[in-house]
Amino acid sequence: MNRVQLTSLAENWIAYWKAEQNSPEREALSDISDIEWTMVRKSPSEAWQLILRILQLDKSIEIQEVLSAGPLEDFLSYHGDDMIELVEAEARSNPAFASLLGGVWKNAMSEEVWARVQAVWDRRGWDGLPEA
Repeated sequence: MNRVQLTSLAENWIAYWKAEQNSPEREALSDISDIEWTMVRKSPSEAWQLILRILQLDKSIEIQEVLSAGPLEDFLSYHGDDMIELVEAEARSNPAFASLLGGVWKNAMSEEVWARVQAVWDRRGWDGLPEA
């Protein structure tokens, strides 16, 4: 997937989640969820790039909540054992990503992956924790 396709996919994903439920706008973008779901499960490298691009384009709490509890959590559950080093490196160099990690739950992650996520996440602002 090239950068233009990746950006278009990320923009459509954001637009889908920002559109009102049952609206024509959301309905028109409904296939984006299937595309993202398939990527997360079958194309971890592309899914990783999509997650980072979405975060780069929109850091609103509204999008972070969905991105964290959806694609990122699923990505870690399906591919955490193979991709955790990439996740750790990104969290250490990108505070916005470390914060995004703060919104994931264990789900089906291995104990090792879960412990490594917790070691690099930033939970401030999640679940009522103070931001400062």
